[in-house]
Amino acid sequence: MRFVAIASLALGLATVAAAQTTAHWDYQGKTGPLGWAKLDPSYQACAKGHEQSPIDIRGAHLNKGLQPIEFHYIAGAVTMENNGHTVMINVHPGSYIVAEGVRYDLVQFHFHHPSEEAVKGKLTDMDIHLVHKSADGKLAVLAVRLLEDQSKPNAVLATLWQQLPKTAGASEKVTEMINPGGLLPADRGYWTYMGSLTTPPCTEGVQWFVFEQPVTISRDQLRTFVPLFKINSRPLQDAHGRRIEANE
Repeated sequence: MRFVAIASLALGLATVAAAQTTAHWDYQGKTGPLGWAKLDPSYQACAKGHEQSPIDIRGAHLNKGLQPIEFHYIAGAVTMENNGHTVMINVHPGSYIVAEGVRYDLVQFHFHHPSEEAVKGKLTDMDIHLVHKSADGKLAVLAVRLLEDQSKPNAVLATLWQQLPKTAGASEKVTEMINPGGLLPADRGYWTYMGSLTTPPCTEGVQWFVFEQPVTISRDQLRTFVPLFKINSRPLQDAHGRRIEANE
């Protein structure tokens, strides 16, 4: 399967390096996570890297100097794409965040089942990765953990799921105005650490922000996604002593 740069971001935040590779990878079997590094020379970081993602969030250090993330998200039409590994939502240009004084433009967001991030060893039912890119090409990813609660469906997902592309290669245009801010928790407290892409080529140097508060998804919404991707998450990686910081 060939990847273009924008699609590679959606497949777990891949960089331009992925656009030059054709090695097929998956989440299970011989082409699954344990074998990624053997599939292509450019995937070596998947096995040899020391700042790989996802990780188990525990032992975070409170850093009172960490500022709240500034959100400047706007509503717009989106395009949904099933790329065989996840459903990617390409957003209308204009949404961005400011984190530690750096502006990162929102490129797209996508979904994993179960969650890739764990907190003290516990995974959630799903997660959302909102992928941002700075003017100089650096990536920042916001991770929103999703917990099933039948009484509390997610309003943004309710709109998106109506046109969910269910086969690899399919895409759908959503003309309703979608504001990514509706996917965020009310409490914007976060953990942050330096990590990597969570799919090949597993490139490092990605700034991760994991929200402390999860967001709900109804059982029906969860059951709509799960048949498409029974498992599409990378196992937890060794933290190798990395420092995890929490804002107030």
